Formats: sequence, structure tokens, C-alpha cells
Amino acid sequence: MAHRWTNDLTRDDVTPEHLWLNRRQIIAAGGALGLGSIAAPALAETLEPNTWEEITSYNNYYEFGTGKDDPARNAGALVTSPWSITVDGLVDKPGEYSLADLTSGLSVEERIYRFRCVEAWSMVVPWNGIELADILDRVGVQSGARYVAFETVVQPENMVGVQRRVLDFPYVEGLRLDEARHPLTILATGIYGRPIANQNGAPIRLVVPWKYGFKSIKSIVRISLTADEPPTSWNKANAREYGFYSNVNPNVDHPRWSQATERRIGGGLFSSRQDTLMFNGYEEDVGALYAGMDLGANY
Repeated sequence: MAHRWTNDLTRDDVTPEHLWLNRRQIIAAGGALGLGSIAAPALAETLEPNTWEEITSYNNYYEFGTGKDDPARNAGALVTSPWSITVDGLVDKPGEYSLADLTSGLSVEERIYRFRCVEAWSMVVPWNGIELADILDRVGVQSGARYVAFETVVQPENMVGVQRRVLDFPYVEGLRLDEARHPLTILATGIYGRPIANQNGAPIRLVVPWKYGFKSIKSIVRISLTADEPPTSWNKANAREYGFYSNVNPNVDHPRWSQATERRIGGGLFSSRQDTLMFNGYEEDVGALYAGMDLGANY
């Protein structure tokens, strides 16, 4: 299948794996020292790699708790096999699909993408995944559909955060249909050629590289095609701070901090911050999706 997107990143741009998994410790260290961020090679030389347990201990996955080490401690309880995804709404072939059936025969590609968190840190990640458009073509999108909604698994017996109701679960997200069908948008099943760890969204998650990271919903169990804009979890929790679109935009600040610059994970503790790129560097690819929109109002 021909794809319209051409990557401008290479393996040389990829955030080193131990830094990707250990990013929260690096951020915490930078904050404690009141410093910026060294070049990745120098940082790799001065920081001794952590054990597997250490480098997977800092994640945001509120279903497993709000502490940065909670997901690694608790996500082992997540049951990821068997896994099924319900596809419903305005589709020709609704139903409950096994992950294997939904993805069988579709091209899994490595996509090396910039990743920008709303907390103003960034990295480059080599995802392995399938274009969401291929999945949508498989199930058949009806003419009245304008949005795609997603839902994360809820396993109350295995998810301490769900038991504590730290958010309104299940976690939900959504995209406009043209955003969902864009060639950059993928459903990822791997990182660095390995299956995604539970705390990172196993066994399948969304990746939308021109949007802030919280839009890339983890551990998907439902995909719904809708006529109306679907609710999204962080917008429900705090609409003033988290809009539906959540496009990376250096000109629209978060109410509590600037989005003009970011700290590149892997850059180390002593280098200056770098400028944030419009749409996270994908403006040429996706800018036309928002032609004529007020991006301050539609944040």
C-alpha cells in the first residue's frame, strides 16, 4: 500500500532507549538542579544505565496510580491476552474483533516520530505500528461519520487508579475523521522493535505525533465512528487547560506554563532548551487540516 508521508528523521535522531524509559528521572534531576539539559552522547557517558526495573518505573498511566513509579509497580497486573477491540458506530462492519483479526495482513511499519508532551519535554521515538486509516478502511466508514472516538480498557480488579477514581474512567479520546485518516496517525504495537510494555499502553495505542502526548490513548478496547465530537478525558477534567484538538503550538501557552520551548530528553542536564516547532515539526504535513481555524480558540 502506498503511503504519502516521507520521514525526515533517522535512527541517529532517536532518543536512546534507556533515556526514553528513564525520562522522568532525568526531568526530576533537571528540576532539582535548576538546570536545563548535555548532548545525548555525553549524558550516556556520565549516567550509568539503570536496570530494566528502574528504567520502566516512571510513566503516566493514571489507571495504575498517579505516582511516576506506580505504573511500573502496578501495570504487571494488566491482562493483555486475549485482547479484543469493539468497533461500533457509523461503520459497515461493527463488531468485537480480536487484535489479531483487526490487524491481520496490514503493514506494520517503523515510524520515527517526534514526541512532545504537554509538560514541555520531548523526544524522538521509533514506533512500530499500522496506519489507523488502514484499520478504518477494513471496517468501512459510513458517510455520516465525522469523528473517531477511542476508549481505554478498564480492569478494576487490576487497576488501582480505577479503584481510586483519580479520573473519570474509562479514559477516552477522540480525533476528527480527517486527522484519524492522516498517514501520520498510527496504532502502535511496538517500540524499538519490541512489544509495548504494559505501562506504556500494551498491547495497542494511538500515536498522533503533531499533538500533545496525552492524545495518544493507551490500551485501546473501543473504536467508535461518530457524527458528533466525542468527549475526551482531560477536557472533561479541565476544559480550560486541555482542549479537544491539543495540537502542539508554541504560540498557545498552557495556562500554567509556556509552550514556546521544550527540554529534549537525551539532551542532558546542561544544554539550553530548544524551540518548540509548530505542530511538533509536522506543519507541512498537517497544517492544511486546520486552514482558517482560530488555533487559540481551538486549542
